[in-house]
Amino acid sequence: MNKPSRFSAPKKPTNVSLPADMVEEAKRLGINVSQACEAGLSKEVRKALGEEWKRENKEAIESWNKWVAENGLPLAKYRQF
Repeated sequence: MNKPSRFSAPKKPTNVSLPADMVEEAKRLGINVSQACEAGLSKEVRKALGEEWKRENKEAIESWNKWVAENGLPLAKYRQF
């Protein structure tokens, strides 16, 4: 099952250059090229957003990791594993 897209604006016609043989094979197999391109682009956008978030929060993550290394995990004494 596909996750709903976070992009809900109306669709915009866009020109995309793809290898002709790939498009023909997709058509032969009944693949909707527009939907397949949208799914692939959505995946890449999510990946890039995740990398962007990591870069923007790198300092905070490193600070937290340092704190945990020095002090241990909060509430660690309550862990049952």
